[in-house]
Amino acid sequence: MPTQMLDRFFQLSANNTTVRTELAAGLTTFLTMVYIIFVNPSILGDAGMPKESVFVATCLVAAAGTALMGLYANYPIAMAPGMGLNAYFAYAVVIGMGIPWQAALGAVFISGCLFILVTMVGLRAMIVDGIPRSMRVGITVGLGMFLALIALKNAGIVVANDATLVKAGDLHQPAALMAVLGFFVIVALDRLRVRGAILIGIVLVTVLSFFFGGNTYQGVFSLPPPISPTLFALDIPGALAAGILNVVLVFFLVELFDATGTLMGVARRAGLLVEGKMERLNKALLVDSGAIVAGSMLGTSSTTAYIESAAGVQVGGRTGLTALTVAALFLACLFIAPLAAVVPAYATAPALLFVACLMLADLGEVDWSDTTESIPAAVTALGMPFTYSIAEGIAFGFISYAVLKLFTGRARDVKPVVWVIAGLFAFKIAYVGA
Repeated sequence: MPTQMLDRFFQLSANNTTVRTELAAGLTTFLTMVYIIFVNPSILGDAGMPKESVFVATCLVAAAGTALMGLYANYPIAMAPGMGLNAYFAYAVVIGMGIPWQAALGAVFISGCLFILVTMVGLRAMIVDGIPRSMRVGITVGLGMFLALIALKNAGIVVANDATLVKAGDLHQPAALMAVLGFFVIVALDRLRVRGAILIGIVLVTVLSFFFGGNTYQGVFSLPPPISPTLFALDIPGALAAGILNVVLVFFLVELFDATGTLMGVARRAGLLVEGKMERLNKALLVDSGAIVAGSMLGTSSTTAYIESAAGVQVGGRTGLTALTVAALFLACLFIAPLAAVVPAYATAPALLFVACLMLADLGEVDWSDTTESIPAAVTALGMPFTYSIAEGIAFGFISYAVLKLFTGRARDVKPVVWVIAGLFAFKIAYVGA
């Protein structure tokens, strides 16, 4: 497709970007989230699902969902099976509740259909529009803190500890040292206005990993395994008969605010909000909803928008061409899985940490003199990393916002949709669990 056609279709000039910038942004986003094609099969494999088929399903739904986000909604946001959602699917639903994975996929399918319904009637967009400004900032900052925790964990700089929950890792390890070097290189290059600073940092650490990290070359090409064991294996009647409507509710609420929070946070970071709103929000939400349904039919847990998209946005990605680039790379992963596996998690960690630090700047927009606005925003931001869940952080924030407004006699300042959301989250926590 000629450059002029790309410019016209994706509105590159209007968004002050170029084909080269969009391609670099897409590659950056892909490198920060490609881990999912290896992690997702591992997690769902613990639930008894065929890992090879889940690998193919993960690549296909990530490619299809991200491509639609780019072509239909024209946003630089990538999609893939969500971390946290896959863990809940495997360990809480299948292993913990003893529900067959086929029935669990049926529950995902039902939640996706509910999403499509509430999106088409405009209810989901109304929910997003009803989010107070302070909460939007809290969500963005919380996403940044969540990204930082993921980055530090991937680099081995922060590790688990039985007594204190977390502690500093062994900073003498090559992975941690290379991640620190990569972080400083990215920050310095960005400050010096070097184009592609994040991508350069990722490539640098990957190259060093061959010399100091024990990384090995495993080839380039491989044929994809069959997807037939999971394709259309979902059991919808089984999901309904198993009496797991609580599971559907959890999937619905977590998917709703995980994806919504990510979409708003990344769009805000990219400067794509107009008067605080996403112009093509309904399109983005419809793609997100459809991807959940498609993923359940292919054989994977809930698909969602990825916060790692913020890394591509920082490189300059502003349109769907960034997403289309990510989609093409995920599709290629079906045949170049060995090459994609070469980039270690600690190589992308510096990029995620850099983006996370930049996202914290939005805290300055909160009105700290009004504690009924600032405290819920802070609770939202703190809740995400400390619960390791975007949705839980948003839940705590909404409940705090509604309660504080009520206790201070300002209930009229709260939009009806906020009361409904806070009530649903309170019900979920009380009767379903966090």
